[in-house]
Amino acid sequence: MTGWHWRCACCEGGAAGGRRGLLRGALGLAASAALAAPAAAQLIAGGGPRRLLIERMQTNETFDGIYWRDGRYDREALSQLNWVFRDPSRGEATPMDPRLFDLLHTMAARLDATEGFQVISGYRSPETNAARARQSRRVSSASLHMSGMAADVRLPGRDSMALARLAAEMQVGGVGLYRRDGFVHLDCGPARRW
Repeated sequence: MTGWHWRCACCEGGAAGGRRGLLRGALGLAASAALAAPAAAQLIAGGGPRRLLIERMQTNETFDGIYWRDGRYDREALSQLNWVFRDPSRGEATPMDPRLFDLLHTMAARLDATEGFQVISGYRSPETNAARARQSRRVSSASLHMSGMAADVRLPGRDSMALARLAAEMQVGGVGLYRRDGFVHLDCGPARRW
């Protein structure tokens, strides 16, 4: 598959202009994501329960359960998922965008996966994200991780290229392939890939 690259202005190149540029970039991505919401809603076929199996790599915590049933999200399950996806370096959680969970659920269903997703990075506090951006040009200063709209994941026994290809075909949000590191970045922003 061609078209994969390592830098994306939205997530990998960063926003110029300090704090003001960061806010402009984050607000622009959030607005674009809101426009993508109808496509995300069409992701899920049928009204059956939506289940996730998640393992957070840094904490070894897991979530294994139904987070959506009877036409709505289960608040307690979302709260548990928010905690599993938290910034472990600061012990700080934020409400994650449920569309991210829908994307993971749909990918697992399409792959007929019985194993759970391993989460390498979920929510990142602005401080954690800034520290990571100082360490690597591959981390955006306006990352959707800070908005609870992104996760870096892998599925044991599955090729990261195959995961990225499936996510890109769904055209729901951003898809970044980090083949050398063995994970895929998924987010609820505009459909794009790198």
